[in-house]
Amino acid sequence: MDIDVSPTIKIEKTKHSKINEVDFDNLPFGQVLSDHMFVCDFKNGEWQQPKIIPYQNISLDPSSKIFHYGQSVFEGMKAYKDTHGKVLLFRPIDNQKRINISAKRLAMPELPEAYFMEGLKALLKLESDWIPTIDGSSLYIRPFVFATGNGFHASPANEYKFIIACSPSGAYFSGKLKVLIEQKYSRSANGGVGFAKAGGNYAGQFYPTQLAVEKGYQQVIWTDDHKHEYIEEAGAMNIFIRIGDTLITGPTSDRILDGITRKSIIEIAKDENIKVEVRKITVRELVEAAENGTLKEMFGAGTAAVISPISGFGYQDKDYDLPELENTYAARLKKRITDIQYNRAEDKFGWRVIIE
Repeated sequence: MDIDVSPTIKIEKTKHSKINEVDFDNLPFGQVLSDHMFVCDFKNGEWQQPKIIPYQNISLDPSSKIFHYGQSVFEGMKAYKDTHGKVLLFRPIDNQKRINISAKRLAMPELPEAYFMEGLKALLKLESDWIPTIDGSSLYIRPFVFATGNGFHASPANEYKFIIACSPSGAYFSGKLKVLIEQKYSRSANGGVGFAKAGGNYAGQFYPTQLAVEKGYQQVIWTDDHKHEYIEEAGAMNIFIRIGDTLITGPTSDRILDGITRKSIIEIAKDENIKVEVRKITVRELVEAAENGTLKEMFGAGTAAVISPISGFGYQDKDYDLPELENTYAARLKKRITDIQYNRAEDKFGWRVIIE
């Protein structure tokens, strides 16, 4: 199949829209689903004709390999509306490239760019009314691929399903997070799949996070799998640490996701003449900065939350509070990113994509 050929997309519209049942002023994150979804199957070694159908349940054989061997990858994206009603995306090609990086690592078929992008555009045109316009809200988009091929034999599946579903959502987090630096469990290891957006990565995070919540924290700061010496990620987000006037984040690796928000923050910070260092940072350096007063900010970065400020962290049975600052890098950088996303400011980086 020529991967550059745009697919013909069959569209079946719903007969009963749910949109009038939705309270757009009070949207929980990711729980309300829009009327339609994009679906495409992989069979006989190639992607089949894609279609958009009413949002509905799917039926799978109990021996489908997704249930037994976990071949599943996904992306997180958002669609926005500006004050003129234009529908906007933020760096969608990066999502398309990353889902293929994830798929390749799990021995799954890669998605042609045309199928990903044309399917996404067609779905958003159909679901335009589902994009909320309240500040901070957006249409969260979840593209995902999983194994549907049958059999209990431990091998890659021969059939897969690609779905894009949408959820009008409010802000992901509110307030600041108190986090615990993890000293026992790891989210990933060298040579593993930590850099991929694989479902199992997130499943493995839930139990250690639950333990942290029981201790009074909202999230876990992940450290390296060997000695738990280096700061790596904040929950399901990349992490940034400000010491003095320098913004620090760890380099991507087998263990750390190449976050799209992370990359955007680095570029915007440099454009704002903020000193940025992409390097390893030890737990000891973080603790010493907290103790000597040079630790100014910590925040998580990801598609859902954009930027989530951290108010303090726990380590070895001791809590460290961060200072309350009036003009934070977190607020400054979040404003720059969201102004681009909502078409409120110039996009000098070429990240914004208008759905015509």
